[in-house]
Amino acid sequence: MFLKQQANGHLVEVLSLNDLFDPSLTQIVGRLHYGEEMQEPDKFKKSELIFPSGEALPRCWLDVHYRDQEVYRK
Repeated sequence: MFLKQQANGHLVEVLSLNDLFDPSLTQIVGRLHYGEEMQEPDKFKKSELIFPSGEALPRCWLDVHYRDQEVYRK
């Protein structure tokens, strides 16, 4: 899966989808797709990544407490 860095628009290949989907992790391991040479894997903050279409990542991938409102609602 590819995501895009918000700041500069460079594509990042996500190397572990499980890390991306886990809201308790704030970083993923990925590889920049920039230039002609294959880049070394690096860590990227999930908060700085978006989908290539420009959409934000789902809240359930970023926030461990994304459903707290439903649980505590009376």
